[in-house]
Amino acid sequence: MTAENNFSENEEKNIQDNQEETTNTVQNDETSANEEIEHHDEPEHEELNLADALKEMESIINSTAAGEQHKRFNFLKEKANHFIHDEVEDKRHEHTDAGNPSEHFSYHHPQQSRFNALVHIFKEKHDDFQKHLDEEQHKNLAHRQEIIERLKNLYTNSEPGVNLFKSIREIKEDWSNSGQVAKSEFKILNNNYFHHLNQFYQMLDLNKEYMEQEYAHNLEKRQHIIDRAKELENEPVIQKALNELQYLHKLWKEEAEPVAEEYREKTWEEFKEISNKIHERKSELSAAIESEQNENLEKKNRIIEDIKKLSEPGDNPNHNFWQNAIRKVEDLRTEFLKTGSVPRKLSNQNWNDFKVTLRNFNTQKNSYYKSLKGSQQTNLDEKLKLIATAKDNMNSEDWDIVVPLFKKLQEDWKKIGHVPKSMTNKIWEDFREACNTFFNNYREKSNVSNDNWKENYKTKRALLDDLKLVTDEEGSVEKIESIKTAWNNIGKVPRDKIGINSEFNKALREKLKLNKMNELELKEEGLSENQLTDKARKIKTQISELEGEIVKLENNLSFFTKPTRENPLLAETYNTLDSKKAHLETLKQNLHNIISGE
Repeated sequence: MTAENNFSENEEKNIQDNQEETTNTVQNDETSANEEIEHHDEPEHEELNLADALKEMESIINSTAAGEQHKRFNFLKEKANHFIHDEVEDKRHEHTDAGNPSEHFSYHHPQQSRFNALVHIFKEKHDDFQKHLDEEQHKNLAHRQEIIERLKNLYTNSEPGVNLFKSIREIKEDWSNSGQVAKSEFKILNNNYFHHLNQFYQMLDLNKEYMEQEYAHNLEKRQHIIDRAKELENEPVIQKALNELQYLHKLWKEEAEPVAEEYREKTWEEFKEISNKIHERKSELSAAIESEQNENLEKKNRIIEDIKKLSEPGDNPNHNFWQNAIRKVEDLRTEFLKTGSVPRKLSNQNWNDFKVTLRNFNTQKNSYYKSLKGSQQTNLDEKLKLIATAKDNMNSEDWDIVVPLFKKLQEDWKKIGHVPKSMTNKIWEDFREACNTFFNNYREKSNVSNDNWKENYKTKRALLDDLKLVTDEEGSVEKIESIKTAWNNIGKVPRDKIGINSEFNKALREKLKLNKMNELELKEEGLSENQLTDKARKIKTQISELEGEIVKLENNLSFFTKPTRENPLLAETYNTLDSKKAHLETLKQNLHNIISGE
């Protein structure tokens, strides 16, 4: 390469004399950069509960850069999995402590499905991120190789008149701004770049003024880095200071090389000394963490003692005591899990003490409720006697004596306490069947003398004709209810005319649909005991189905970070949820009215 457009003949000899010094300078610059002390963050000390871990996992997968946070997500995943496993094990111990065989244990953690979904979604996002990163690194590799070729051509094939100062500045800036490449490629690529940069400095016919400008520019960068490092000595958040110091070392290595010989060791020693002072403050961080962990240990030990006191009640604890104790222990358990970490050497012992104390509480509680089984057996015997009396008299027609008897049987039934859970439904069905048999017989025999079947048919036909004329105008629902109540109070019709009942029910459903009303919401009177029981059963079934649908909708909404009614994607879901909740309240009120006899 010639220098006829850049330097005078007198300057050319001076540059050649200084080339050897320039070569040594660049090599020493690289050595100094390679001697840089790398600093790494200490692992963060933090304690999370299951809800916090799942919430942060969901926040990560909803962020735009989810794939970049795989270390944090894996840490949270491990924490959440630990909590779920521990809670399942606690349930297993409760199951066995209650005297149940361990092989019959079955429990699905309520957060397991959500946890699995979050892990699956993150894996997809991380795979996409890794694929994109590989593509970016491949492009960056090609770009950096092109930069090296430009650098090589700059000192081998440059045309006369080229502004070498501007060109090398553009190349260095382009290299600094180029993205990351794969670690396996970086070392060779970086060495290749600095080799050609060294060759450029050795062979370039620049005068001393250029080198002084380059050194001055880098020295100014070094001074800015040193000034910022001095400020970090007074940074109150130690972890923040350590993180930024690591970034300053990266800048020093990549952007502040080389400088003049007389400043090289001096600036590096000054920067290294400040770095060491900042790292000495790690002891403050450790002391603060230790103090906080000791406070957490004291707090957790107090919680364990409070649970122990609830496990050792005074004389004759009753049902109310144990119910209150269960709620208090659950609050204490939540508080224990929310409290932060304790010293590592005491962590396992503290956790085991907590679990043993919880297990002892559950054992005492279960023992109390096992003792109740004796009184429940006594209650069962009393109710079985009432059932026997009801069955003995359910076909009697001595109304003056038996009607008051059945009313008293029903009152006595309500006064008797709990029975074993396995028998509750069976004995209730037996008692209700005997009562229904008697009262249906009583109602039928009492009305038979006044029951004119042909006249009943004529009356029902007239009501059916009136029902078919109902529209959806205002007051139609009240008219339907009036017709249905009148229908209920009419007795039997001739056997060959019984089809009118099906015709009436079909017309009733059509008119209710026309008025956008559910049959179970219809207010009606005159229903028999069996009809009331059947209607109550249907309402209970629909209530159960609605509650399941509401829970499913609310679970779907919980997967959104901030679900609001203003979100156009969720507006229809919220409207559906409101409609189902309103329908649910109406059904519950109707069921209450049937049960209370209103």
